[in-house]
Amino acid sequence: MNPLVRGFLDNDSYFGRFMTKFGIIIGANLMFVVFSLPVFTIGAGLTALYHVMFRTLRSGGVVNPFKEFWKGFKTNFRQATISWLVFVFITGFLTVDLQICAQATGPVRHLRFAIYAIMAAVIFLYLYLLPTMAAFEDTIPHLIRNAMYFIAKKPLRFVVIAFFDIFPLVLTYTDLKMMPLYAFIWAMCGFGLLAMLGATLLLPVFKPFLPVVDSDGDFVADPNEDEYSSVDDLRELDGF
Repeated sequence: MNPLVRGFLDNDSYFGRFMTKFGIIIGANLMFVVFSLPVFTIGAGLTALYHVMFRTLRSGGVVNPFKEFWKGFKTNFRQATISWLVFVFITGFLTVDLQICAQATGPVRHLRFAIYAIMAAVIFLYLYLLPTMAAFEDTIPHLIRNAMYFIAKKPLRFVVIAFFDIFPLVLTYTDLKMMPLYAFIWAMCGFGLLAMLGATLLLPVFKPFLPVVDSDGDFVADPNEDEYSSVDDLRELDGF
């Protein structure tokens, strides 16, 4: 084989690393689609998807997506499922309220603007809760508080993540002619690509609070690393 071609196809080349990472995204995405079929497991599936992406970014891009997905799914199943069911209940309740306001007359009709604001806040917070849950072990109230902290700390990143999480879904359901193509992309790699984008943007923010890892993603003790032990430590210093 030509040395130039062999170098291009080598696993350590840019193309090789890209294809390896893309393969991980596809594998994790397929796992998410399968594990989300019961619907009530969607929250745990999304959290596991973020777990795979964080693990990939912190281990040099070489992980087993199926093994890591199952690990993230099993570890966060209880909290992710509870938060997902609560999220579905709240958004469903607010949707019913919107329908009531739409049929009402007078001042009650204007309450829909407040409901829209509440619904947007709930959706945006949940979008940040998933990667926060995938990266940190804590109670749900503390994870919600930490997610709010990260939103306030890097609001521009929050806007970018929210846009790319919501706009493709809106586009999918508004462009009916292209829906079969969109459905194929979602099933193959769409959710994984969005999770990788979110993990890439969030990892620099999360990293000061995560354990030190080596090039393989394994935890190591680093006595010279002066990092805060938790988000609560940094919040206190920042006056949050």
